[in-house]
Amino acid sequence: MRNFRQQHRPKKNSLVIGRSAVIKALQSGQQLDRIYLDGRATGQDVNEIKALASQNGVPVNYVPAAKLDGFNIGIHEGCVAQIAKVQYQNLQDVISFVIEKGETPLFLILDGITDIRNIGGIARTAYCTGVHAIIIPEKGVGALNEDAILTSAGALEMIAVCRVNSLMKAVDELHLNGIKVFASEMTAEKSIAEVDFKEPCAIVMGSEDNGIYPALMKICDEKVKIPMAGDFESLNVSVATGIILYEAMKQRM
Repeated sequence: MRNFRQQHRPKKNSLVIGRSAVIKALQSGQQLDRIYLDGRATGQDVNEIKALASQNGVPVNYVPAAKLDGFNIGIHEGCVAQIAKVQYQNLQDVISFVIEKGETPLFLILDGITDIRNIGGIARTAYCTGVHAIIIPEKGVGALNEDAILTSAGALEMIAVCRVNSLMKAVDELHLNGIKVFASEMTAEKSIAEVDFKEPCAIVMGSEDNGIYPALMKICDEKVKIPMAGDFESLNVSVATGIILYEAMKQRM
């Protein structure tokens, strides 16, 4: 049986508790990591929370009441939001900032990676190899909570993170800015040493179980692989990301 690392219960001061409080937080533009909403909750205020969350790009997780009770916070009205530990940046703003500094953009896109230990390890490597920003989707990625920041040794607080409602749209935005997008794929023809990471580029890493979403893979410019001496199914995604990013850094140096 697989052993899972226990995640710590969020501290009360990192939560926004109750429907009215969550609405006010969303209206004020406070950055929230995600909203936990009782799947059976109804009413006008629930509809308002859903609409505001959509406008602000905040994921809503529909959970059983027992999940909310587990926070041990008293009366929650079926709604609890977690305050973002990471300050999310606008993708276009980051692209413009990098170009204005005269640097060559290097971005990392994470598709479907949910293990916070992998995310933390990836963030550490990304920061050390000069990645300008990590791009994540609103849904389908591990929460960037206290555990993720701890695992990243604080790197998630030092590197720009762009949370987007669609990775497909993010790739389109990168293309519009002249940034080439490489997809990591173990069956690709070209190895990482055969592609040019010195040009403005982004690298897409998929989950170990499912890889990169097929539609996203289709709009990437090129597939690249990590050469392997042995016949083995795949590398851990954090390790694979590190290998590719260090190849990119080596080329850029």
